[in-house]
Amino acid sequence: MRAAYLPGGSRVDLREVPDPEPGPGQVLVAMRASTVCGSDLRAIYREHLGEGAEAYQGVVGGHEPAGRVVAVGAGVERVAVGDRVVVYHISGCGQCEECRRGYQISCTSDRRAAYGWQRDGGHADLLLAEERDLLALPDELSFLDGAVVACGFGTAYEALCRTDVSGRDRVLVTGLGPVGLAVGMLARAMGAPLVVGTDPSPQRRELALRLGAVHEAVAGSDEELAGLLGDGAEVAVDCSGSGAGQLTALRHTRRWGRAALVGEGGTLTVDVSEVLIHRQLTVHGSWVTSTVRMAELLERLVRWDLHPERLVTATFPLEEAAEAYRTADAATGGKVGVVWPDAVG
Repeated sequence: MRAAYLPGGSRVDLREVPDPEPGPGQVLVAMRASTVCGSDLRAIYREHLGEGAEAYQGVVGGHEPAGRVVAVGAGVERVAVGDRVVVYHISGCGQCEECRRGYQISCTSDRRAAYGWQRDGGHADLLLAEERDLLALPDELSFLDGAVVACGFGTAYEALCRTDVSGRDRVLVTGLGPVGLAVGMLARAMGAPLVVGTDPSPQRRELALRLGAVHEAVAGSDEELAGLLGDGAEVAVDCSGSGAGQLTALRHTRRWGRAALVGEGGTLTVDVSEVLIHRQLTVHGSWVTSTVRMAELLERLVRWDLHPERLVTATFPLEEAAEAYRTADAATGGKVGVVWPDAVG
């Protein structure tokens, strides 16, 4: 099979490697869509900076996979050949408290391995997955929908659930990359009457408005946000991964409001008394999501008739994976996907 590796230095290495075979409890998935994540760009594609949970081990890239089951190993009972699935991109030990709660992302075992980081991921024709890491992809959603859910949309939904967004809340989103766009789209689906997005990129602001992800998109000055939100939004979600964006989100959350920090990276310096304590804010650090929440999201998307693939602004076949990464790294559009010919079926 063909498989794409990320050696660093903004390069993609496409190789021919043997097809994997499923062992006990394992499933072989034929890839149909596997999107590119900003975390891959930040910590693997440009240079290998990650340690611990972000340490890249020279495996097949791609941690946002969706496809169809083509073979199962001994003991597999929940999924069968032909099933359409999304792969939750962290394979945990299954025994620690975090895994038992469904948050394999926070698995505390040395056996924790992320697809595309410490074990082979979705930028290959075939992916070997643990049965416990698979979620059923509803027929109403495309494989590309599923790939976008696998990380970005799941991350956005978790943050909005943590902050308990409803029709009572105006929402501020700082950073209008793919995760920020997902936050805006989901917030609107969950009833938010006003969603305001900020981003320094005019291209990303224009895309957010064109997709209907936000009602208003601005560069993010205090004057702009005060004009739109007055004393602040009831809920703010930072997806920028920058200290400036994080501080903007906190400063423009209204008193007694809720905020979630989602964007990876950045160094935040904040006057804790003035910005947090005296204004009675509740602040969540929100890292990806759980298998339970992701399954719930897949069901809700069908109910809302909301298709995450709307965020995808460019797709490439696997043989053009290098161009897919270059396009994603330019950071001027939405989500970028690697897709196979029958990705919509």
